[in-house]
Amino acid sequence: MKRVFLPLLLGLVLNSAVTVAGDLDPESLVRQTSDRMLVVLKEQHDLIQAEPERLYGLVDDIVLPHFDFERMARWVLGKHWKRASPDQQQRFVNEFRTLLVRTYGTALLEYRDQQIKFLPLRMAAGSEDVTVRTEVVKPGGVPIPISYSMFRRADGWKVYDVAIDGISLVSNYRSSFSTEIKDQGMDKLIQRLVERNAKGDNT
Repeated sequence: MKRVFLPLLLGLVLNSAVTVAGDLDPESLVRQTSDRMLVVLKEQHDLIQAEPERLYGLVDDIVLPHFDFERMARWVLGKHWKRASPDQQQRFVNEFRTLLVRTYGTALLEYRDQQIKFLPLRMAAGSEDVTVRTEVVKPGGVPIPISYSMFRRADGWKVYDVAIDGISLVSNYRSSFSTEIKDQGMDKLIQRLVERNAKGDNT
């Protein structure tokens, strides 16, 4: 599963020093971040290889602010979100965020000269919701389609789902989490995520 998340990470790291994210349209946001990510990977390759955990800070500080985690959590948990207490909701959001930080950070270590191709953007004037479609191309490999579902908030465009080769990130977690909640309850799911994150288990 780790390899699946690599293209997402490459497409979402933002270079805030160049342009304020809130001023960018969704395609420019993804395109600019992709270019910056490739530069960072090359410039810091040796340091990252020597100290992989540095990536967790990179992902947490730069990538994940451009996700709407509460919205993602609501969709992932579905009907279970409303049944959870406010404390359970917050703990789940925190652990889900940490899970993705570690997953993306680990996936970044596997970067090997992939290129990102942007497909024509289908976006109506004034739209508040859009899908940015890309393909990740590796020399000699089959292109992997990656679609970013984004919506406009007051502080700019945010990602709320990603489809990788047709598989939705939210739907994938929703199915497995729902089964676990039904079998063992919300607190057990959260505790498992706490333990998994503490171990750095991203498989």
